[in-house]
Amino acid sequence: MVTNECDKERLSLRLAEAARMLGVSPRTLWSMTRRGEIPHVALMSGKGRKSLLLYPVDGLREWLQARTTGGPANQAGPEAKGTGAERCDA
Repeated sequence: MVTNECDKERLSLRLAEAARMLGVSPRTLWSMTRRGEIPHVALMSGKGRKSLLLYPVDGLREWLQARTTGGPANQAGPEAKGTGAERCDA
């Protein structure tokens, strides 16, 4: 059986993917990450190398929901879809 990568739910996104899903520039997302404003995971990639930043999809959804004000989207609860994080851009 052949499985398409888009068929699997992704647990995390890289910086450029997360920025695109949130509708901000990678530079803006990086600034927010450095200030500790947005959920992320830094994985060390080895001796003398930079860490790999990952943005958990569920964490981004919760972060976005917590900042949503007014309108029906705020009343739908955290299970609501439509944050854009469920898109699969291969």
